[in-house]
Amino acid sequence: MKTTILGYPRIGAQRELKKACEAYWKKTITKKELLKTAKTLKKQNWLIQKELGIDLIPSNDFSLYDQVLDTCLSVGCIPQRYKSIEQTNDLELYFAMARGLQNDDIDVTAMEMTKWFDTNYHYIVPEFEKNQSFAYYSNKITEEFKEALALGIKTKPVLIGPVTFLLLGKEKESGFHRIDLLNRLLPVYLEIIEDLIDLGVEYIQFDEPCLALNLSDKERAAITTTYNAIHNKFPKLKIFLANYFDCYGDNLETALKLPIDTLHLDLVRCHLQLDDILNSKYFNNHIKLSLGLIDGRNIWKNNFEDSLNVVQKALKKLPPENLWISASCSLLHTPYDLELEKNLNSEIKQWLAFSKQKLEEISTIRNLCLTENEPYLSLYEENKLANLNRKTSKLIHNSKVKERVSNLKDTDSHRTHSFDIRQAKQKEALNFPLFPTTTIGSFPQTKTVRSWRLKHRKGELSNENYEILIAKEIEDSIRFQENIGLDVLVHGEFERNDMVEYFGEKLDGFAFSEFGWVQSYGSRCVKPPILFGDVSRNTPMTVYWSEYAQSLTQKPLKGMLTGPVTILQWSFVRNDQPRETTCNQIALAIRDEVIELEKHGLKIIQIDEPAIREGLPLRKEEWPNYLNWAVKAFRISASGVKDETQIHTHMCYSEFNDIIASIADMDADVITIETSRSEMELLDAFVNFKYPNEIGPGVYDIHSPRVPTLEEIEKLLSKAKQVLPKEHIWVNPDCGLKTRDWPETKRALENIVNAAKKLRQQEIELV
Repeated sequence: MKTTILGYPRIGAQRELKKACEAYWKKTITKKELLKTAKTLKKQNWLIQKELGIDLIPSNDFSLYDQVLDTCLSVGCIPQRYKSIEQTNDLELYFAMARGLQNDDIDVTAMEMTKWFDTNYHYIVPEFEKNQSFAYYSNKITEEFKEALALGIKTKPVLIGPVTFLLLGKEKESGFHRIDLLNRLLPVYLEIIEDLIDLGVEYIQFDEPCLALNLSDKERAAITTTYNAIHNKFPKLKIFLANYFDCYGDNLETALKLPIDTLHLDLVRCHLQLDDILNSKYFNNHIKLSLGLIDGRNIWKNNFEDSLNVVQKALKKLPPENLWISASCSLLHTPYDLELEKNLNSEIKQWLAFSKQKLEEISTIRNLCLTENEPYLSLYEENKLANLNRKTSKLIHNSKVKERVSNLKDTDSHRTHSFDIRQAKQKEALNFPLFPTTTIGSFPQTKTVRSWRLKHRKGELSNENYEILIAKEIEDSIRFQENIGLDVLVHGEFERNDMVEYFGEKLDGFAFSEFGWVQSYGSRCVKPPILFGDVSRNTPMTVYWSEYAQSLTQKPLKGMLTGPVTILQWSFVRNDQPRETTCNQIALAIRDEVIELEKHGLKIIQIDEPAIREGLPLRKEEWPNYLNWAVKAFRISASGVKDETQIHTHMCYSEFNDIIASIADMDADVITIETSRSEMELLDAFVNFKYPNEIGPGVYDIHSPRVPTLEEIEKLLSKAKQVLPKEHIWVNPDCGLKTRDWPETKRALENIVNAAKKLRQQEIELV
């Protein structure tokens, strides 16, 4: 019996990769220095896995930005607009595809970004044309194998499987389905594989998480075609096929018939599938099974007793040498090392395992299965005691919170009147012009602002002086917004570290790490709160600064909150009760804050829910249950206010077509969405459905450093005006501006305001 993992975090224990990439983008370090940092991180990752007993270590799981973008470069899937960069600088091309590029010679937009299945990780969306060609372009995968080999480590290179790669992309023109491109793509994969085999590769891991989805017969046939072709050309290659995030479901028969060496199972998300596989008439007991027993997406300590029972079940059908012990998915989604945490509550800390500790858990489970397992029995007993302590801890349970959730009524999740009545009252109360302008909430978090928070937290800056500095920053942002003519202002969120962490710090039931960073996209890292117990709000969270900001202006100002589903999704959530129950606890806490903001004079309150699509189960048959409780939780948070109070929500980087009825059922007065990268394509869902409420399609891609021109914004708004009632259109960026710099932010927002003014003038001239 051996051990393996599917992938390891790549940002560095101290976010070294983030810092190096951002320094490279700012031209304060060279390409050579960036690549040196990357090489150091890869070496550290490989060596720690070797030290902690991982037998089959992955390579090519590292990326400077995103693994799907890496695959685009590997197979030469490079959109035409980047061809002018292609021959001059490979790294400039790579980052231009990810972030866009704007200088004196080149102005290209970035590729689209969306969520990686049901995670908060964002990937770059491949673009396909009807006559798409592919070519072996980047040799990153072979170079990384050679890097590890030089350290004496023969790795298992990781490739995103060709079918998943195609399904993750999008057609940029009509008249074909992207899966039809497989016969053009597969030869390039075969070239890459041949190069790897020539280097001595024994195993290749093909990630095909599309096998967790509801696939069509055509898509399943593509899987069969792919792996038959690989096996026929390279019969000695050991194919390690990895599916994760859910069961194989209807795809199980297809997977079991493939000519592969190892089949990976996510036994955290779908623990029942082992029985289905072992009892299937298609199961071949010569195949190896990789048992994903360790949770690759959450930070709770494994229960060794439960995991060993699973292993024993597998051993009744398979010899030990045909079993791998592994994590459920790549450890990309968990922080680096719990040992770095010096200030975490010791009782809570004993319940946790970060990536390094998960490596230890994998090795320990394997070692406990050995005949000579006595040296490891003490670890088994420690694990048993920690899990027992968690079950009985007084830190977790709050009877008042449980009672309040159990007493929820249907009326708690409905506004007093329907949208048409509310809209009329809001128009009278707020008196906005056509195409009202606003932002999504945050303004740039400069290095200076971040330093204030750090000094305040360390006690180096008094509370009084800290508040003076934040107040001045808020006032400056209010004056800027007034001067350029925005219609609805925001306070800028300068006091907030993260849109989830900030609220978690003010709610009971959350704990926080110092170094628990995970990658969200590119160099963007988040530090999810640890939601360990019942959630409640004992004091106001945002009222002080929101009320202060509103006192500075006659214009309406939005109170800014994060919604219950997003707080749930973007935390490391307790796994000892249904997620629905936890979400309702958060919803009631947010509801209390919404009511308090209204009492203090805020007439517009935004409850952000960018994660509502992300939480959707991968299998459609499970959607109705999730959507029912997720939408209800949002409505609980938003429904305690008067008709005149306008509720906004924001969602970004999501496909809405298949859940648009549920989005409408959330009944927010105004929804803002990301649409600029897709050039308003995402708006189609709202148009075809005839979305009844007001909508702000984003016109400024804030994940790119480039500033949209006035003409670009006008073009996007013209598209929106053709398909939406003009009385329903808001004008805004795609998302918050926290990660941007002030100069580009100011130019972009000025263009947004001027574009809205131009549209209003056109309407006057038409009359």
